[in-house]
Amino acid sequence: MSWISGAAIFFIIWWVVLFGTLPFGVRTQDEDNDVTLGTVASAPRGPHMLRAFLRTTAISALIFGVFLVLTRGYGFGFDDIPRVVPDF
Repeated sequence: MSWISGAAIFFIIWWVVLFGTLPFGVRTQDEDNDVTLGTVASAPRGPHMLRAFLRTTAISALIFGVFLVLTRGYGFGFDDIPRVVPDF
């Protein structure tokens, strides 16, 4: 795997994890009893994008590390999927 394909895989993992973890930790204005005039009460209190970025990057790095261990360390590939998945 070249560094370009590794970066592409990490990029895809990062975006999937971002959209999976984005709703965690978000509080609405209604929950904080501080609704700004002209906004909907269910709007988020604050964006907290730095925290979401750091959380997404850490989880993505962990998933990518597991991927590297499985592919480079143990040598698993697409041809090994039938041996990993049980027969039903």
